[in-house]
Amino acid sequence: MTAHTFSPEIVDAVLRHMNTDHPGDSLVIARAFADPAAEAAVMIDLDGNGGVWSVSSATGEMTAKIEWASPVTERSGIRREVVALYDAACERLGIPPRPH
Repeated sequence: MTAHTFSPEIVDAVLRHMNTDHPGDSLVIARAFADPAAEAAVMIDLDGNGGVWSVSSATGEMTAKIEWASPVTERSGIRREVVALYDAACERLGIPPRPH
């Protein structure tokens, strides 16, 4: 299935928000779904099927595409899916999620 593509303005706004306001959330997501030893994670792209993070650890860097639970076609759905992904990551890691 072809992923919905968002405008560059929407992608830039989401990336700026995630990387400025929620870097810890990105790290939790990366540790749960990409590399348990991740030391840093920066969201670098997204589409209707998922987000893309640059993940750093002591062994190097990797790019991880992590899919949303449900495809997204509207901007408002991005937040819903990032929150769901964060909550699932916390559950997988056995840590309490922060309030939303």
